[in-house]
This record gives sequence, structure tokens and C-alpha cells, in this order.
Amino acid sequence: MLVKVVGGGLAGSEAAWQIAERDLDVVLYEMRPGQMTPAHVSDRLAELVCSNSLGSDLPDRASGLLKHELRALDSLVLACADETQVPAGGALAVDRERFAAEVTQRIGAHPHIRLVRQEITSIPDGPVVIATGPLTSDALAAQIAELMGEDYLYFYDALAPIVAVDSIDMSIAFRASRYGKGDADYINCPMTKEAYDRFVDALAGAERIPLRDFEREPDRFFEGCLAVEVMVDRGRDTLAYGPLRPVGLTDPRTGQRPYAVVQLRQDNLAGTLYNMVGFQTNLRYGEQERVFRLIPGLEQAEFVRYGQMHRNTFINAPLLLAPSMEFRARPGLFFAGQITGAEGYVGSVGSGWVAGVNAARQVLGEEPVVLPPTTMLGALCHYVSHAEPDKFQPMKANFGLMPPLSPPVRNRRKRYQAYAQRALADLHAYISTCL
Repeated sequence: MLVKVVGGGLAGSEAAWQIAERDLDVVLYEMRPGQMTPAHVSDRLAELVCSNSLGSDLPDRASGLLKHELRALDSLVLACADETQVPAGGALAVDRERFAAEVTQRIGAHPHIRLVRQEITSIPDGPVVIATGPLTSDALAAQIAELMGEDYLYFYDALAPIVAVDSIDMSIAFRASRYGKGDADYINCPMTKEAYDRFVDALAGAERIPLRDFEREPDRFFEGCLAVEVMVDRGRDTLAYGPLRPVGLTDPRTGQRPYAVVQLRQDNLAGTLYNMVGFQTNLRYGEQERVFRLIPGLEQAEFVRYGQMHRNTFINAPLLLAPSMEFRARPGLFFAGQITGAEGYVGSVGSGWVAGVNAARQVLGEEPVVLPPTTMLGALCHYVSHAEPDKFQPMKANFGLMPPLSPPVRNRRKRYQAYAQRALADLHAYISTCL
């Protein structure tokens, strides 16, 4: 039986691959390039539109643990990320163009996958995975809302600017990773108190791209990806304690810790592009140049991509989805990716793996996979299917989703290590007996 996957992002690509790997034929629908989104710039599958970092790769970090689990589960996307990674300290960052090209090539070469470049405006019949992501087209979004009988929830996500590395003044900026981790993978622009105040004042007064009334509501912004100007609205020291915090960094020219630091992370394998870490923004383009060039070392910065804000759409998953990512009211219909509330790149991949595997198992007459809640992926799927519907918000992988340890571990670092050890042990036991 043919399985249809709608959406060629991280989740849809992963879902299609997992279905095809179980010897079922898949049609993967991707509307680009015929119908573009406000954020994508290419027709490649799994295009990363925000940061090029997939977060920490350390097993005692929540995001890192999720990656280790997905590798154990033979994730396509993680394999492509490992193949195209660029230096990023303890994080897994990728050359975004090579990464998307690798996913596209592997999907296109799979004998059981047929890629169709077509916008889907209604939910297909039969077994299907909807993985249209945070930028679901209006026509399909309306169809999904009609099916579910629930209003959609919206928040707005934002992209950080990217600058050409040779336009950064390295007589002011310096290379280093926090606490010496990695191989000096970040470029750091140090700020004195005076420079920070001057920057914050300019940022607070900068002109923003107008938003409609409902977009201005504070709870429409995802807390994990706030625009820098929104942070300043919350207090002039918010940035100094957030993305500009200087902990673990010493300016080699002064031997002192700066008052604040703007970090830039390598964005492509050639090392010619760097993105401004934590600098999602919705300022007008001219204002971005004016304000961000107040940052020491970026006075002559060449912005190869400006920041922007875009819609992020998700469903009220606890009312609608089982932990298998299947829509409770229609067997054979699965959802995956950020539309489910599984936030972040790796969370999207994980939900795509679950939806794809379970769509295949449903066709094959097998019991669905529901991973143990002691695993990070199992905990994330349990959250999106069991959270309180009235207060549901998208969630990234974090140890707070996991069942407590018994006995409790007081030291935070040891506690996270214990969570990771338990998760990987339980996952491998589940794989050996159930997969």
C-alpha cells in the first residue's frame, strides 16, 4: 500500500525515509519551488531556515541525548548532519547547503520514494503523514483546522542574520569557545559597559517591521527564540544575561571578561559565513545594518542574510494526537514536526521518525511504537500527547519532561548524566525487544 507524506522538511524527510526503509512505497509531496514560504530560499529538502546548529551533541545535555537516541534508531537526518558538520564546540552544527543537498540526494535515490513537487491543499486519503511544519500553507491549514474542529494556535519565530567572515574586524573580535571547549570555534565580539549601553539604546529605538494586532501579543512569541528587540523590551539587561552573557570567555587583549559578548558561529563548511548567535530579529533591514554595526568588530560587517520573522503554526496536540503521533479521530493519519508542538530541529526529526515508523507499522498490521518515557524522544512524544490542552505550548527536548530518578540525584550534572544513562539503556532494551 502507498503511504503519502506531505512536507519535505526535517520531519517529512525523516518520516518518508523510515517508511521506505520498511519496504513500503512512499510519495513525498513538497510544494517548493512552485509555492515558496516566507522563510525558505531553495527547493531542497530539509532546508534549515533559522540557525545552522542542531544544538548540543553532548549526551548529558537534553538535545545531545536526543541526537544519540536518533542515531541508535538509524535516523536519516542525523546521518546527514554528521556527514556535513562544521566546527561548533560541543554542538552539532552543519553546512546548511551541503546538509540539505545530502538529504535531498538520499531521498531522491531511494527506490521506494517518489518525490512530487506539488502543493497539497487537502488531506489525502489513506495512510498519510502531515509534516508541513510551522509554515503550513493557508489552504492546507484551513483543511486541517476543519478536520480537527479546533482553532489553530500561532506564535512567531525569527531568523538571525548571517555575515561574511572576512568583513569581521578580527583586530577587535577574537576566536574562543566558552570555557575552552572545542577548538576556538566561535568568533566573539567583546563589549564594554559603554558599548553595550549604546547598542541597547539603539536597538530599543530601532524601527521594526509592523506586525498585525494579534501578532503583537507577548504570548505569540516562542520563548526559546525571542527577537533581540523583544528581549530589550523586557529590560535593558536582558541581553547581557541572555545571548550576550560573557561567562566562560576572556578577551585575550585585556585578560578580562567583557561586560557582554556577541558570538558568531560558523554557518558553512568553507567557513566564509557566520551567523549571529541568538540574534533573531524583526528589525527593518536598514535598521539591522545601522544597529548591528554598533557591535565592536562588526562596524563594516557585510550581511549576506538579514534577520526576519515568520509564522510558526502548531496544533493543540494533547487533544488530538496519541503518543504514536497518530490522529486519534482518524486511524492512519499521522502528524510530525513542529506542527505537533515538538519544537526545535532535532525534536522535529524525532517526531518524524515516530510518525514514519508508526505509519509503516499501521499499514503492516503491527503494533505502534511508543518509546519509553524515560527516553528523551519518548518523553517528548508523551508531552505533546498528554500536556494540559488549555496551557499547551511547543516544547524542546529537556530533562524536565522525563520521569524523576529513583533515588533522586542532587547534583545537577550528575543528575543529567544519570538521565542519559537510563535513557540509552532503556532505548537499547526497547530496540532489542520491540523493533
